Amino acid sequence: MSFGTQLKKDFSTITLALMVVAIVLNIVVGQIVGMLKLPVFLDSIGTVLVALLAGPWAGALTGFLSNVIWGLVDPTATPFAPVALVIGLVAGLCAQFGLFKQWWQAIISGIIITIALSPVAVFIVVAVYGGVTGAGADFITAYFLAVGHGLIGSTIISVFTSNLVDKVVTALLGWAIVKGLATRFVARFPRASVVQS
Repeated sequence: MSFGTQLKKDFSTITLALMVVAIVLNIVVGQIVGMLKLPVFLDSIGTVLVALLAGPWAGALTGFLSNVIWGLVDPTATPFAPVALVIGLVAGLCAQFGLFKQWWQAIISGIIITIALSPVAVFIVVAVYGGVTGAGADFITAYFLAVGHGLIGSTIISVFTSNLVDKVVTALLGWAIVKGLATRFVARFPRASVVQS
């Protein structure tokens, strides 16, 4: 099967509809968590769900578009669109390599996603925001700055620790949702068999 044919299959009508729902889910949950200033994000649940059901490209596009659209309401979201893209891409690749079949594999996937997104996120937090984004994770950065770490070191610790918890929880939620879906529904997404098998 050619790459173009696979992309067309990945972006079926049902996948596009799922992406719309996932984008809304990402933005709504992200806004609520942001208002509560929690040290996690939980704004990638929809992205991971699409990645597990429809593959890495659909997951990547869902993540990217989520942040671009969210940026119309909250401009701080837009610069993190590349991070959201990485989350969807890596979650989909983890699923393809069989790392979402069991709950403990979902945890491993959450760790892998965190490692993959961290360099991109650290660069954006430091270069665009000077280390302070207004999110709950800023408390972690402030603590490490207060105890003598530099800005980049403090940001690395903050980004990694807050994302580690967040992406493990997100991966587990995505895994649980897909496992709980009706087999008939999941069968409409050819790539989802690597999760439910």
